[in-house]
Amino acid sequence: QVQVLESGGGLVLVGGSLRLSCLVSGIDFRLWSMEWDRQAPGKDPELVARITDRGLTTYLHSVEGRFTISRDNAESTLYLDMKDLKPDDTANYYCFVAAHRGPGTQVTVST
Repeated sequence: QVQVLESGGGLVLVGGSLRLSCLVSGIDFRLWSMEWDRQAPGKDPELVARITDRGLTTYLHSVEGRFTISRDNAESTLYLDMKDLKPDDTANYYCFVAAHRGPGTQVTVST
């Protein structure tokens, strides 16, 4: 049974930083590409960042240079390092892997 659990969200001021974590169990973590998505109230979900099994990364244009996706295969954990946060980054962030997602972790950026 695949389980996905995100953590690390919170309330941060504009320009601040956060590190999100996603612990995955029930799959051979190292074999899968995975991604961070986000959804703000009243808006469609959007793909924020993606990393392949080989470590190749792609980003939503608006977060390039500010967000970094990474993975620790030994710990079965996916990360999203976010800096220079903006109010538009406010959303529920969740990771998506092997057709499963977790409940997400809320990020709120305040002015």
